[in-house]
Amino acid sequence: MNRTLVVMAAGMGSRFGGLKQIEPMGPNQEFLIDYSIYDAIDAGFNKVVFIIKEENYEIFKETIGSRIEDKIKVEYAFQKMETVPEGSPILKDREKPLGTAHAIYCVKDIVKEPFCIINADDFYGREAYFEAIHFFDENKDENIYGLVGYQTAKTLSKNGSAKRGVCKLYNNNLETIIESKVEEKEGKIIAEPLDGSTPFEISGDTIVSMNMLLFYPNLFPYLEEKLRVFLERPKEKLEKDEFLIPDVLKEAMEEGVRKVKVIETTASWYGVTYKEDKEEVVTAIKEMTEKEIYPSPLWME
Repeated sequence: MNRTLVVMAAGMGSRFGGLKQIEPMGPNQEFLIDYSIYDAIDAGFNKVVFIIKEENYEIFKETIGSRIEDKIKVEYAFQKMETVPEGSPILKDREKPLGTAHAIYCVKDIVKEPFCIINADDFYGREAYFEAIHFFDENKDENIYGLVGYQTAKTLSKNGSAKRGVCKLYNNNLETIIESKVEEKEGKIIAEPLDGSTPFEISGDTIVSMNMLLFYPNLFPYLEEKLRVFLERPKEKLEKDEFLIPDVLKEAMEEGVRKVKVIETTASWYGVTYKEDKEEVVTAIKEMTEKEIYPSPLWME
């Protein structure tokens, strides 16, 4: 069975210099995205699709794509305002991308197999990719999607709050995701919902979503239906509202047309929310390399 890794990288700007997605983290100048692709190949993924801005194609291909093209099939999709359902308005004046669900919609013409989405600038850990492949191997119902969930304590920054999708579960299935600003304060982990509702305390083992989601191609017609509705909003709302994948999943679950199984992982997530986080990430990768979890250099000839 073919499985594709879809990497959301459209947030990259045209100048790579100071952007965390391509900030060297490994002992041989590897980026976090390198480790994601390495782990995905090892687990059994056989294609990677990068969602990028069209104007970044050449520099992205030269910087990242070219060094993995002999190791896995590589394709590119462009997140463009013009990619909307037929007859829907095109938001020509909007500068900010439409959101994660729109990014995924932009791969509809090139992804025809089960796929896993990740963020370009996150380190998810080897175990997560093997758990994703196991889900695809075992799951027999394509109306059941997967969410690889992380223990909150293994995703926190020591340098301030971070956005996390706090998961509410029932029998290992997702009930809802509460998009929140999460931070440890005075020994307690506090989640502040982004919708302005009352903050609440969570435990270190509360499961959060880090945007590692497992889908089938039947997601695309549903996305198109919901994007069409989204684009019918008043103009002033369309200037700032985002079409987000957690919102789409919430609607699908409420309508009873999809379920989302939560696959809990004990893997540690790493990312650079703040500049001060980089040292911890570099140290963690160095230790994993010294333990020979990863080769050095990562892409050995």
